[in-house]
Amino acid sequence: MTAHEPSMETLREQLGEGLRRLAAPLVGLLGRLSVSPNAVTLAGGALALVAAGLVAAGRPLAGGVVFLAGSALDLVDGALARAGRGPTPFGAFLDSTVDRLAEGVVLAAVAYRFALAGEAVHAAGVVLALLASVLVSYTRARAEALGVPCRVGLMTRPERVVVLGAGLLLDLLAPAVWTIAALSALTAAQRALHTWRTLSGR
Repeated sequence: MTAHEPSMETLREQLGEGLRRLAAPLVGLLGRLSVSPNAVTLAGGALALVAAGLVAAGRPLAGGVVFLAGSALDLVDGALARAGRGPTPFGAFLDSTVDRLAEGVVLAAVAYRFALAGEAVHAAGVVLALLASVLVSYTRARAEALGVPCRVGLMTRPERVVVLGAGLLLDLLAPAVWTIAALSALTAAQRALHTWRTLSGR
């Protein structure tokens, strides 16, 4: 794609590595307690449901804190799996499924709050954000099924989590939702173009 994408990917990897180092003590503790990675994944999903309930109840700040805490467990489950017997196919499936659930329920709660406030345009923006976010995941899955590595793009899940979490914490939900919608749509387009170029060059 562009000259910026490799540096973006490197930045993500460096940030992820730094966060994994911060999470290492918790990973070690959970390992000693024989907590399974799948249990951590499910705990993250449960926290997302709690966050959605808080947002729906009109408590976005508390919802944002719980949402970010649950999202942080996404780092822990993978590190815990690698520290043990290694990631399993079902663990990867469960992790991806819970990730989609976590984003979906919190965004649904945001749409509910917009609907209650009579802000139909922003509620529609949430629907677009959800659609674009699903397309980001779908384009990667389809590309990789065709043998094309496809991690390019500006707005992957970590960025969406940060933007949505910041929107909840700072009470800036409308800008957060439209940012996710626009940049996720751009990312899906970047991935489609990347896949087309790679397959055309074979």
